Order: sequence, then C-alpha cells, then structure tokens
Amino acid sequence: MFKAVVAIAVALSPATTCAFAPSVSGGRASTSVQMGILDDISNAFGGAVQPAGGAKKGQIAVVAGATGYIGKSTVRESVRQGYKTIALVRDKSKVESDEGKMLYGTFYEGAEVVECDVCDADKLTETLKDISTEAPGGKIDAVISCLASRSGIKKDAYAIDYQATLNCLESGRAVNARHFVLLSAFCVKNPWLQFQQAKLKFEAALEAQSDMTYSIVRPTAFFKSVSGQLEVVQQGAPFVMFGDGTVTRCNPISEADLATYLIDSITDKSRLNKVINLGGPDEPLTMKKQGEMLFEAVGKEPNFFFAPLWLFDAIIDSLQWVADTFNSETFENAAETGRIGKYYAVEDMLTTDPEEKFGTMTLQEHYNKIAVEGQEYDPYTTMFAKAPTKVAEEEKDKVAA
Repeated sequence: MFKAVVAIAVALSPATTCAFAPSVSGGRASTSVQMGILDDISNAFGGAVQPAGGAKKGQIAVVAGATGYIGKSTVRESVRQGYKTIALVRDKSKVESDEGKMLYGTFYEGAEVVECDVCDADKLTETLKDISTEAPGGKIDAVISCLASRSGIKKDAYAIDYQATLNCLESGRAVNARHFVLLSAFCVKNPWLQFQQAKLKFEAALEAQSDMTYSIVRPTAFFKSVSGQLEVVQQGAPFVMFGDGTVTRCNPISEADLATYLIDSITDKSRLNKVINLGGPDEPLTMKKQGEMLFEAVGKEPNFFFAPLWLFDAIIDSLQWVADTFNSETFENAAETGRIGKYYAVEDMLTTDPEEKFGTMTLQEHYNKIAVEGQEYDPYTTMFAKAPTKVAEEEKDKVAA
C-alpha cells in the first residue's frame, strides 16, 4: 500500500524524469551508405550538397544509453548532424524485434547499433577499440553518455549513474577518444538523494581527469516528465498537484532541443570543460500553470486536486521506520522513492539566465501536439498510457490508408 501511494506521488511530481532520466531493422541504411549517396550527389552538383554536419563527415560519435528517452533522440540528432553514429544497446534483439520497432520508430535510422553492456568495463573497452579502428586517425571524436538509473534507489544509482558512466569514461580514455559529453541533471545542485550523489561522484571523476575534454549538461526537466497526467485529464479526472500548485517552478526542455544541445557540445568551444545548467525557452511555469496549459490543450475546463505536502513526510517517515526497525532494503528503497517524489514537489527546476535557456519548442506547443497525436509510451512517466501493440499499429495503418 505504502509503495503504491509513493509511486503515485512520484508520478505526479512536476519533474520526475530529471532523475531517471529507435527502431532498427536488418535493412536499415548505415551512415556510411548515406554519406556515399551524398558524395555522389555532391559531385554531380559541383560539391554544392553537404550533409547536415558538413566537416563532421566520418567522425565517430558513440552514444551510451541509446534506448533511453533522451538517448534515442541524441542518436537521431547525431546522424542528422553528419556523424558516423554508434548506438550502444544492451540487447540488440529487443531493439530489432517487432515490439522494439513499434517503441522506437525511426530513431536509429542511419546509425549503427552495437550490442554492448556498459556495466561490463572490459567488454566496453574492447568494443570501443573495435569502433576506433574505423575512425579517422583511429580516434573516436566523442562519447555521449545519456545513461541514467530508472529507479533512483542507491544500488541502481551507483551502478548506472556512477559506475557504468565511469566505465564509458575510462573506456574512452583507453582508446584516446577526444571529447566526453555527459547528460547529468539540474537537480544535483541540491543533492539530498542517492542518485544525485552518484551523479556528482561521476562528475568529479570526469573533471579530475585530463585525457578527454568534456561538457557536462544539466537539464532542468524533460517535456515527458511534466506530461504524465495527459491521459487521466483527457478521461475527465482532475489534475493533481501538491500544496497550492505554486510551490515549484520549472522550464522544461524538449527532447529534440536537448539532443541538439548535446551534439552541438561536441564542437562548441564555449562549452569546453564546462558544467552547464540548461532549461527550455519558457518563462517560469508553476505546476498549476502546467495544469491550465494541459486543460487548454485537451479542450476541457480546469479541474484541480490539491494534495497536501505533509503526505510525503507521513509516507517517508513510516517507510523509513520499518526499514530501520527490520533492516529492510525493500522499505529503504521505498522510502528513497518517496524522498524523490517529495524533492520534485518542493524544488524548482528552473533556469532564468538567458544563456542557460535553449530551444524553440514551448511546453504549450508540446501539450497541443500530444493532445492530438498522443504521447510516446513510457512506463516511468505516463500514468495510464498503454504500450503500442502490433494489432494497434496495424489498425492505425489502416486508418491512415
């Protein structure tokens, strides 16, 4: 019961995805093939046609965490900018299956999907060495880490946000990769959660080494993390918020804009060896304002439910008491999940400096879009959306035809 309440609380929190932060087929076109076609066209027109990345042709960018919400958009943007893009995935069959194709769409078109478990440091280094042999001068231009633990509990956080990410760094250093781009999180600025401390521990390791240059990007929140109540609002349920709905403010960033920023950081010298807080173009948005925007998008009158903030403390304290009394890891993890929910209910995820705001898509534009088209399924941020099925996709194709 406690865990169910905590799970709901986390799902309703204004920026949960700050914490946790493509389809592939046997016949996909590889980046090298696309570049060859572009070369042929360019030659025919006197060299007038260039790939999106221009001088990036042939340079290799390796994306870890490529199946994640931001990771798959980063893969697509890397391809768009002209990099020879390597998407590291733990289980290639899951991406290439019918279900994987429905979940990931066309995110991986033009990229090379390589199966590699980033938790296996030796295997990762071996994989990067193999990739390096195909790189100009035998050197990978960039490693981009979009890794993030799903749960945020201590064991997962230190396994992924710290150790697996450290494996990517150490493997990159072992093969003389040039630049490391880290997708971190804005919320580490006030670190009282396990996953935040794990992220900061890795950031310190990245900043302490000198073999690779780096860019650390800390986004405020993702659009998906503030879209979790779409389905319930469409069904007539109230929009749930904590306190009076004005306790926190944020300016989330779209996945496409964030992916662009991450890939641009590979060559942008102003971001060299920097830690960058990053939000979207919106002015500060309270949770109540987000609810009003969502109701406007779905064409319904605003209907709010205000949950008291003390609910978090009651749940967390009870879970922690059981954890301490019975030395229970299960209840300790549940208490940490509750603390994660509370964090996002009371902390701003907001940048106000113009230099820390990026992108063109506003949250209202995003809401208007998903109100009509529906949103991408994600079991961690959407409350009642269902994963796509083959039957559903076939019916969708029939309607489109």
